Amino acid sequence: MHEMSITMSMLDIIREHMERNGACRLRSVQIRVGELTAVEPESLRFCFEVCSQGTPLAGAALDIEEIPHTGKCRDCGSEFRIEGFVPHCPACGGSSADRVAGNELDIVSMEVD
Repeated sequence: MHEMSITMSMLDIIREHMERNGACRLRSVQIRVGELTAVEPESLRFCFEVCSQGTPLAGAALDIEEIPHTGKCRDCGSEFRIEGFVPHCPACGGSSADRVAGNELDIVSMEVD
């Protein structure tokens, strides 16, 4: 389960930012998780809850925004959700696209006291 190591790294980053800014308690954190990261949001929530117990991060809300695998058609420029291994543009039928979203694994914001 790589969600545990991801969570521990995320909590290290959060603690570092809290210390740097004199914050004592984490209220909430918002993250983005791309479909291609193979991170299971519910597993991430579980790991976050377990790893934050007994710390100033305990009880914080974890808001996870799931980002779909999205591409931009090289032929017509349309953006669309890519499903499967070969992108098929719904606008023109093209099968060549550049990835524009889906690899994200970012901390977007934190609310602290």
